[in-house]
Amino acid sequence: MAKYRISGIWKNSDNVITAYAFHTVEETGTGRAVKKTKAQAITLLETTGNSATTWIWNYSTAEWNIGETVHVVNGSSGKYLRSNPDNKLTDNLGHLIDFDWIAP
Repeated sequence: MAKYRISGIWKNSDNVITAYAFHTVEETGTGRAVKKTKAQAITLLETTGNSATTWIWNYSTAEWNIGETVHVVNGSSGKYLRSNPDNKLTDNLGHLIDFDWIAP
């Protein structure tokens, strides 16, 4: 059983999320980002006992804030990660930091 924070995403040329920046929540803090493919992320969160929330950088306070709970859903084009489905920009994690320009 593990807890994770997701702070960022990678997208392909079609603007589709292909990977996520996962951080392991530990007793002493939160670990560094590890790039997980979409398939790896789905497998992690479908494992019983594992959970994840978004982790959002707050520019005003210069600190990370815990966001929404992330779930695996099965859509018309297959499984993907989604936060609370309330028709907000944050639903499909597209609002997270775009890591494409930081790390390949």
